[in-house]
Amino acid sequence: MELGLVGLGKMGGNMRERIRRAGHTVIGYDRNPDLADVHSLEELVGKLKGPRVVWVMVPAGAATQSTIDELADLLSPGDIVVDGGNSRWTDDEKHAEELAAKGIGFVDCGVSGGVWGLENGYALMYGGDAEHVARVQPIFDALKPEGEFGSVHAGKVGAGHFAKMVHNGIEYAMMQAYAEGWELLEKVDSVTDVREVFRSWQEGTVIRSWLLDLAVNALDEDEHLDQLRGFAQDSGEGRWTVEAAIDNAVPLPAITASLFARFASRQDDSPQMKMIAALRNQFGGHAVESKK
Repeated sequence: MELGLVGLGKMGGNMRERIRRAGHTVIGYDRNPDLADVHSLEELVGKLKGPRVVWVMVPAGAATQSTIDELADLLSPGDIVVDGGNSRWTDDEKHAEELAAKGIGFVDCGVSGGVWGLENGYALMYGGDAEHVARVQPIFDALKPEGEFGSVHAGKVGAGHFAKMVHNGIEYAMMQAYAEGWELLEKVDSVTDVREVFRSWQEGTVIRSWLLDLAVNALDEDEHLDQLRGFAQDSGEGRWTVEAAIDNAVPLPAITASLFARFASRQDDSPQMKMIAALRNQFGGHAVESKK
């Protein structure tokens, strides 16, 4: 299968490689010419045989909107656009309507896997009409982890990004719990090796997880996280999760508290946020702030 891929950054570049390893043809475009296979969206569309599938992997908001607007003028009826970035689900509904007016299909896809996805595969949550999803299915199959699980047709347009948003909200709360536990262990005099306590939890406990493994990795690199500033950014999806909870009258105390804790980190040098920052860097390659 042929795929056009727009956006070849930390995620997109590795996704291109994983899809190619599965035997598919990927033509990639990025504003950075050192990463790109072609020099413009127009050239990308021109190199694909119809009916085309173009996967957009750029930052949510204005960048995604401008890319989809340009593709709408370049693509033909019967083509499909996939938004694999972290767009808000309400944007998906608008994009699907705009593209449908030109006979172009739309699928939204939440992607989780970070910098580890090339080797481990990406968890995929996608939304859209069954016929459009079926057209993209070979690419979903190439990207997903090996085995039975790791991908889901979550529902209609917007469902994929809504599911990924909730996933990220849960991620916020899980990281916050590990961070709070780590700070308490570091605080008391009786526990003399916090890193090894965390390591001991990796087997046989109910709180073992990939996030715990990454926490141990971070502590192996910097045992007390002394090199990090206690500051953690939020991607936006935590905010959207809380807003959706308010709209639907669903109580989310743990996720909401974890979001507010990140806001607090911008006012103080929070020990907990050192762990949050370290975890975000471990799984997603997100930037951290070092102590001066």
